Amino acid sequence: MPRVVLVGVDGGDASKRAVTFARERATELGASLVLAHVIPWSPYSFTTPEENEARPKRRQAELAAANEQILEPMGALVGDTVPHKSVARHGDRAELLIALAREHDADHIVVGRTGDGRLRTAVFGSVPSHLIQIADVPVTVVP
Repeated sequence: MPRVVLVGVDGGDASKRAVTFARERATELGASLVLAHVIPWSPYSFTTPEENEARPKRRQAELAAANEQILEPMGALVGDTVPHKSVARHGDRAELLIALAREHDADHIVVGRTGDGRLRTAVFGSVPSHLIQIADVPVTVVP
C-alpha cells in the first residue's frame, strides 16, 4: 500500500517549512503528498437572506483563490520530486484535516506551528494542538 503524507497549509512561512519537511520525508519513504488548505466556515453563522443567496458564489471564489494563492505556490515547493495533489475545502480546520487524512488514506499529518499569541491560543486553541489530541495517525508540527 502506498504511503501518503497529508500537509495542512495556509500559505505562511510555517506552511512552507512544513511542505519542505514533508517533501523530504516523502522522498525518504517513497510516499506521495496531499497538500490541504481549509477555509474556515461554519454552517451556524448568522446571515441575511441576501448573504445566503450570494454564499455559493463566494465559496467558489474562495476555493479558486485558495488554489491560486496558496496551493499552487505550495505545489511549486514540492516540484516534480514527489507525486502530489492539492485539495481546498471549507470547514473546521482540525476536523477537516483529519477527515481528509482518512479520505486519502494518509498515514501521517504534517502542519506548521501557528504564530498565534498566548491569549488567542488559550481562548480558541490551535490547529496543531487540536490535531495532536484527536488525530488517529501521527502528527508532526514543524516550527
